[in-house]
Amino acid sequence: MLKNEPTRTFIYISHCTVDWKSLSFTMNLFNSAFGKNISFVRPAYFVISGFSGIPNIKYYYVFLFFVYVVSVLGNAVVMTVIYLDHNLRTPKYIVVFNLAFVDLFGSSALVPKLLDIFLFNHHYIPYNDCLTFLFFCYTSLSMQAFNLIALSYDRLIAIIYPLHYQVKVTNRFMLSLIASFWIFVIIAILIAAGFLTRLSICKSVVINSYFCDHGQIYRLACNDYTPSFVISILLPVLIIWFPLIFILFTYIYIAYALSKVATAQERLKAFKTCTAHISLVAVYFLPVLITFTLMEKIHPNARIINLSLTSVFPPMLNPIIYVLQTQEIKESVKRLLKIRFQSKIVIPKVTTM
Repeated sequence: MLKNEPTRTFIYISHCTVDWKSLSFTMNLFNSAFGKNISFVRPAYFVISGFSGIPNIKYYYVFLFFVYVVSVLGNAVVMTVIYLDHNLRTPKYIVVFNLAFVDLFGSSALVPKLLDIFLFNHHYIPYNDCLTFLFFCYTSLSMQAFNLIALSYDRLIAIIYPLHYQVKVTNRFMLSLIASFWIFVIIAILIAAGFLTRLSICKSVVINSYFCDHGQIYRLACNDYTPSFVISILLPVLIIWFPLIFILFTYIYIAYALSKVATAQERLKAFKTCTAHISLVAVYFLPVLITFTLMEKIHPNARIINLSLTSVFPPMLNPIIYVLQTQEIKESVKRLLKIRFQSKIVIPKVTTM
């Protein structure tokens, strides 16, 4: 038995006697939209199972904690450098700043809660808290992909239409694009969470994952979960396949256009400006694609390791990649460090006799 096991497994919410104030905004929205005269069985809590049968697994969570610390420090540095250096107030670095913010936001939403669950044996998570946990995890995961779309579009215009870049890609345009991505992702994840509130969870309360996984939750329902099943198919298309296809298309188009007009040296120079972005794409998409492709063929413990590393490693590596592979960031860091060093030099006062 796990520690602090609650004595009650289910609470029953029926007909129109629901205390709407006690439910989250998402639950209010969907319950009022679909009608009140429906009975649902909602568990008072879920149990996050995590790994099974692995000795000394706590060392793995300690490792994730150190990855999280590096991620927080790295992304904080990137955000600070972009904020302090006015030369980096460009559309490209608006996206990089947002990417660092999303990485910081996603890591902070996932890792502290994960450590609380598994290091301190708080496996029981209340129903509404679980849906909130799901919302933040999926929002950050989705926004990472859409940030890479924005960066690929920036590189496409910069390389193919360099003379029109200042007109086509402005700070206002990029801010509007990022804002539209946030709105779309938030609405999509709210819809997914909202449909989960229409399910009667009575098969089990155990979630075989390391967080409140959408796919694991809807499979616990004993009523019709078709809408959630459809969303489980649409979400990977929207947050994985569509961004990946768009990014691949932009680089195919860039390669085709450069092959027609540029020399080999010019092509190499153009692609050097994309190395950081290509590295980010590889770091994000390769683990995700491998995990989702082999989802049904690998052991649950291996799946959890793959998913957890996929969630925490890109936020750690993204700032390292940008600092090491982006000349503007490196020059900016050197310039800021030089200014700070010079500000510490005290010039002795010359006294006159």
